[in-house]
Amino acid sequence: MNWANDSFSKGFILLGFSDSPWLQMPLLVVLLISYTFTIFGNVSIMVVCFLDPKLHTPMYFFLGNLSILDLCYTTTTVPHMLANIFLNKKTISYSGCVAQLIIFLALGATECLLLAVMSFDRFVAICRPLHYVVIMNRWLCLRMAAFSWLTGFSNSVLQSSLTLNMPRCGHREVDHFFCEVPALLKLSCADTKPIEAELFFFSVLILLIPVTLILISYGFIAQAVLKIKSAEGRRKAFGTCGSHMVVVSLFYGTAIYMYLQPPSSTSKDWGKMVSLFYGIITPMLNPLIYSLRNKDMKEGALVVVGTIPLFLCGAEDQT
Repeated sequence: MNWANDSFSKGFILLGFSDSPWLQMPLLVVLLISYTFTIFGNVSIMVVCFLDPKLHTPMYFFLGNLSILDLCYTTTTVPHMLANIFLNKKTISYSGCVAQLIIFLALGATECLLLAVMSFDRFVAICRPLHYVVIMNRWLCLRMAAFSWLTGFSNSVLQSSLTLNMPRCGHREVDHFFCEVPALLKLSCADTKPIEAELFFFSVLILLIPVTLILISYGFIAQAVLKIKSAEGRRKAFGTCGSHMVVVSLFYGTAIYMYLQPPSSTSKDWGKMVSLFYGIITPMLNPLIYSLRNKDMKEGALVVVGTIPLFLCGAEDQT
């Protein structure tokens, strides 16, 4: 990498909404509330999926992975953003920026692939129900989850290397809340078009190919559901798939807007709002979408809550 930049020793300045100081306090409140709900919602899903034996299935295994991912995703950026706003501090060290960029990119790419894996799981469950247990065996689930995580981090290392290798000629002011590829590319004092073309290629692989596979899977799912004679069966199938499609639409829609167009064509304030949405709001909404629309998840939560008093009573008896 080209470390010969002043930013290596001095770090970066995150401008955020510096030109609109009145937004700082509302943004602080929104971030604090969103992050609190994100932690509570995703931790609750992880606990329920782990403790309720009925949820030890491929669908909830991947949902647990998604919750871990979303929790880490927001923790990469939000605590630093809260500290900067609260302390009226705008700086981030070079190493902190690099770590934030790599981890944020890695988790975002992993989520793209994991959502595609979850759609494949729903395709097998609805279109091949008699073969579901055989196809979605434990080892296949583990391999698909591992593939998503490893590919996400590999993609991040490549994109981060390309971005950080661009000469910045001492430019340190990042017009964003955190270190993200489009904002960092704007600091470059060289022609970014070749790098943008390479990044676009990687973005197509990580964004468009998975979303295409998701759409194909749901095309087959829709055909299979329409053939179900039972109204209750159709309702249940659409219920489990509907939650996933809402999450896919929210995440992919905003991510495609940010990463499949040149950074120069993105409105700076609109780009910041879009990043806040897919980086903070979507991870907060995911637990609500999956729990409110999922009967098994709600029943599992009640079972887990019901076991807590029994566990405490047992602990008291032992003492």
